[in-house]
Amino acid sequence: MMYEFKVEDAIRFASEKGFKTRRTYNELVFQKCPYCGNASKDKEKFAINLGTGQFNCFRASCGAKGNMLTLAKDFDFSLGKDADVYYGIGPRKHYKVFKKQDKPIESKDDAVKFLESRGISEDVCRKYQITTDSKGSIVFPFIDSENQIQFIKYRNPAPKEGQSKEWAEKDCKPILFGMYQCNADNRTLIVTEGQIDSLSVSEAGFENAVSVPNGSQGFSWVPYCWDWMKQFTKIIIFGDHEKGHITLYDGFSEHWGSKVWHVRAEDYLDCKDANDILRKYGADQIKKCIENAVRVPVKKALQLCDVQDLNPYNLEKMETGIKELDNLLCGGLPFRQIVLITGKAGDGKSTLAGQLLLNAIDNDYKVCAYSGELPNYLFKSWLNYQAAGSKNIEDEFSPWTASQTVPKVKPNAMEKINAWYKDRIWIYDNSICSEDTDSLVSFFEEMIIQYGVRVLLVDNLMTALDLAEIDSQDKYDGQSKFMKQFTRLALQYNVLVLMVAHKRKDNGSTSTNDNVSGSADITNLASIVLSYERGKEKDGYTEDMRCLKVTKNRLFGKIKTDGIKTQYDERSKRIYTLEAERDRSYIWDLPFMQDVEEPEVEIQQELDLPI
Repeated sequence: MMYEFKVEDAIRFASEKGFKTRRTYNELVFQKCPYCGNASKDKEKFAINLGTGQFNCFRASCGAKGNMLTLAKDFDFSLGKDADVYYGIGPRKHYKVFKKQDKPIESKDDAVKFLESRGISEDVCRKYQITTDSKGSIVFPFIDSENQIQFIKYRNPAPKEGQSKEWAEKDCKPILFGMYQCNADNRTLIVTEGQIDSLSVSEAGFENAVSVPNGSQGFSWVPYCWDWMKQFTKIIIFGDHEKGHITLYDGFSEHWGSKVWHVRAEDYLDCKDANDILRKYGADQIKKCIENAVRVPVKKALQLCDVQDLNPYNLEKMETGIKELDNLLCGGLPFRQIVLITGKAGDGKSTLAGQLLLNAIDNDYKVCAYSGELPNYLFKSWLNYQAAGSKNIEDEFSPWTASQTVPKVKPNAMEKINAWYKDRIWIYDNSICSEDTDSLVSFFEEMIIQYGVRVLLVDNLMTALDLAEIDSQDKYDGQSKFMKQFTRLALQYNVLVLMVAHKRKDNGSTSTNDNVSGSADITNLASIVLSYERGKEKDGYTEDMRCLKVTKNRLFGKIKTDGIKTQYDERSKRIYTLEAERDRSYIWDLPFMQDVEEPEVEIQQELDLPI
C-alpha cells in the first residue's frame, strides 16, 4: 500500500484540527465528532482505533465511519507528499498534456550517431524513440505504459563551458524512462540513474531497463508509477557507484523493501555507471553485474553464527562489596546491562546505590550519577559518610538533637576523600536540571566518551521523566523510550547502568517486578532487578535491617526471593552483612595511601663543572 496507518498521524490530525482527545490503550477518543460536532457529557461518541486507523461516530444520526484516508480527504489533512498525490488529497497539480503519437517517434541520425559513440546501437536508439530537436539537443521521451508521452528530457551532446548538460521540459508529470518498452510478463525490473545507463543495460540484452527522471534524490515520480511498479517481484538497482555508495539504493529500499536487489560494488570494477562499464568492458560485464546482483539484506538481521561467542559467566563485573550478593551474581553486577534497584520510598534504595558507586571507584571505575531528588550538596554529604566509615567520623555539638551531637567526617579524612573523588566521580548538576530527558541521555553519552565513565546511576527514573503535563499513556511511552536509550548506551559503550525506581502502591500482584512503578519495559529491559526494603518482624528483621532480594537475573538465572538479610549502620550509612563489610577501608584510607613525610634534601650550591 502507498499508505500504512501510523498512530502519530491520528494524534497529529487531532492536534492540527484543534480537537480535544484522550488516549486509551487502543483508541484515540475525541470529545467532539469532527463530522457532526456532537459532544456527549456522559460518553464520547467518536474514536479512532490505534491498531487499524478505522474510526466511527456512534451517534445514529451521524454514523460517520472510515479510516485516516477518509479523514485526510474530508479535512484537507496531509499524510505525506507521496500519499497526498496518490490518493488525491489536497489540490491537484496540473501537468502538460502531450498529443498522443499515432506512430513511434522517428530517431534522427544525429541521435543515432551520438548513442553509437556511447556504445549503444541504432536498434536500441530506435526502440526507445530517441531523437533530436531543432537545436541539435538529444531528446529522451518518457512514454508511459499506455503509449502516452508524459515527460521529456534533453541532453546537450557537446556542452561548452557554462552550458547545461541536461534539462527537462517544464511542468511535465514525472515518470520512469522506458516504461513503454518493458515486457509486463517479465517480473524483473532493472533501474538506473541516467537514461544512457538504462539504454546500456538494454544494449546488453535486458528488456526491462528503466531510469529515473530527476536524479538519485528525486522520487516525485513514485505516486505516478506506484501501481505500475506493483507488477514486478524483483527490482535490481544499477545506480551510479560513487564513494563506495550505490545511488538509488536507499530510496528504493524505503519504498519497496524486500523486492529490491542491487549490483555488487565490486562488479563496477573501476567504473562509475553502466555506460562506463559498457564502453570499457563490454556487454558481458553488464550481464555479470546484473546476474550477480544481491538482495537488500533485511534490516537488523544477523546470522547467529556471526554473533560473538561470549560466556555470560565471563562478562566483566563490578563487585558490590556485599559478599553474599556477589556470590549469587557470579562475581558482581555485569557490564553492558541495566541493573534496576527498586523498593518503597524511604527504605534506602539511594543509600544502596551510593554504596555501589563507591565500590565502583574503589575498583578503579569512573562513575557518573544523576540525582533527581537530592540537591548536589546533600547527595555528596550522604556519600561522604559511607566513604569515611565509622572510624573517620567524629561527633560535633548540636543543640537540636537528644544526644546534643551529630556525626561529622573528620576534616583530614574529608580532604583525602575529596582527593579520591577527583577525576573518578561526577554528578549531573541538578541546579540547572532540564526536563529534557534526551539531553540527560546525551549528557551521559558525552561523559562516557570524554571522561571514560563506566558506571552510570539514574536516581530515580520518575524524576528523570517528569512528564506530568502528558497523559498517562504517553508517560509510559516516554519511560519505555528512556529505558531503551539507556539499554543502547550500556551495549554500545560496555557500561553498567544502575537505575533506581520506586515501587507502586500495592496492585494485588505478588511479583516484585510487577510492582515497579511505571511502564512494564522498566523491568523488561533490566537484566538484574534488586529489591531493597524493610523486612517483616516475623522473619527476624529489626528496624535497622533490610531485605535485599534478587528478583530477576537474566544472565545466570539465580534469584533469591527470600532475600539477603542486611544490616544498616546509622553512623556511616553503610549497608553490610558482615562486620568486615561495615568496617572496610576504601583505597583512600589504606596504609599505603597515607601521607609519607618526604626526606629533607640538602640544597647544595650549584658548581660550574666542565661538560
